[in-house]
Amino acid sequence: MQIEMESLKQRIEVLHIEHRDLDDVIAKLADKAGQDQLQLQRLKKKKLLLKDQILQLERQLTPDIRA
Repeated sequence: MQIEMESLKQRIEVLHIEHRDLDDVIAKLADKAGQDQLQLQRLKKKKLLLKDQILQLERQLTPDIRA
């Protein structure tokens, strides 16, 4: 169980790094004039998907608390 938790934490960290990297790329591309809007949209969509994956994995780390 502990190994599984550590594996999840490592995966979350990797996804956070990817998310930050994508954020940097998007910001740099957005600053350039005449940038391909389709490419920017795809990168933003990928960034949102990464965020969703991070949240899903983080929910697995948090035990359910019943009221």
